[in-house]
Amino acid sequence: MINNSFAIGIQGVQDGMVGMENSARKIARAGADGPQGINAESGNSLVEPIVELNLYSRSVEASAQVVKTADETVGTLLDIMA
Repeated sequence: MINNSFAIGIQGVQDGMVGMENSARKIARAGADGPQGINAESGNSLVEPIVELNLYSRSVEASAQVVKTADETVGTLLDIMA
């Protein structure tokens, strides 16, 4: 059960990092295109990738907390059994 928690937490961190990287690319691409690259009417607004970046950041934090909690649980179980 704890191994599963580790795997889920690590997968969440990895997925979040990929999402953050993609969002950062969108932001950089919009900035590199200049003002004409930032067009809210065509859907190239910076708002969406910035919000996504924040959401992925929170996802990474939550997944890291899952890994930390699983690690602490293993430590506690080892202390009890020792």
